[in-house]
Amino acid sequence: MIEQLKKRKTFKCRLEIQGCKAITLISILICLSLMLSSCTGPAGPAGNQLIQEAKDSIQSADNAMGDWQGSWTLDDGTDSGPLVAQVIALGKGEYRANCLEEFDKRATPPGLNGRLDGETVRFTGKAISDRFEYVQGKIEGGKFTGTFSRPEEKGSFALKKVIRLSPTLGAKPPKGAIVLFDGTNFDQWKHPKKKEGEDEVKWELTEGRAMRPRRGAGSIITRRQFADVKLHIEFRTPFQPEKRGQGRGNSGVYLQGRYEVQVLDSYGLEGKSNECGGIYGVKEPLVNMCAPPTQWQTYDITFHAPRFDGNGKMKSKPTLTVYHNGVLVHDKTEAGGATTASLGGDAAKPEGIYLQDHGNPVRYRNIWVVEL
Repeated sequence: MIEQLKKRKTFKCRLEIQGCKAITLISILICLSLMLSSCTGPAGPAGNQLIQEAKDSIQSADNAMGDWQGSWTLDDGTDSGPLVAQVIALGKGEYRANCLEEFDKRATPPGLNGRLDGETVRFTGKAISDRFEYVQGKIEGGKFTGTFSRPEEKGSFALKKVIRLSPTLGAKPPKGAIVLFDGTNFDQWKHPKKKEGEDEVKWELTEGRAMRPRRGAGSIITRRQFADVKLHIEFRTPFQPEKRGQGRGNSGVYLQGRYEVQVLDSYGLEGKSNECGGIYGVKEPLVNMCAPPTQWQTYDITFHAPRFDGNGKMKSKPTLTVYHNGVLVHDKTEAGGATTASLGGDAAKPEGIYLQDHGNPVRYRNIWVVEL
């Protein structure tokens, strides 16, 4: 993601520079510095803390899991190129690695199959683009190295672990924003299906100014009701390597209590409408931006509620523009009717921001909205 965004931002900066009649070298350097720094996640001490937080959480779960980046080279030195890998922990010492030329591209199954052998994870398969037919690799000593071959060509690759953070991670609410959760209490939330006075939230506050559902606690919804909003929310899926599909870190963020942006551990998967970043059952994300489990992620969502005429007929459908970890995955996508497992209700009326309890200990933090 970082390299992709650098290219995009650098290109944008070049266009702006070309449109200026006079600009100093210092201004150019400042422009490039600002553009590129925005691609690598939060900067400064706070950014360093978030990077360390991500490193620690992944290492405590499974140090082989996550993003790896480097390059490949032919043995005769005639060709080389970039290479990245997403290593997915599948439990019981099993792994899969998607190998791609760059991050944030849809992975093509099956990838490399891996197995833990002592302190080494060994991989085999046919998986570095169409060019390399047979691959052998290993993760050992903090490095992911290996060889590949095809008729009349042989080479090697070397990758190192990288942490890629959302550029909006830890974003502070702007002036006029409504803070829905700052890690200290549940004052802005309630149980959606219980009457007033009995609707106390049964979720728990956790370290890092976050919250998660207790077993059987049920979903929660904001006491305030909203229509058009910009929503910032941060979430972290749990490490559940032996689970699959919808059983792996499942939750959801519902706008107007009706339209779900799915939360799921979909790291390294195809990116379907029922996976992380999808508008559930409606539209798959443009690209699967899901980070490894235990790493904090962001949704930045602009939601416009449906519009109705005086006779109650819908004039325009609800739309969602979604940035997942800083990358656009939905651009004014129409949701139509309420998505699966929503609260339903009257689409012509405002409703709360709804967080689904699906039996998984998904965590949330730093939630705020700006009404539009």
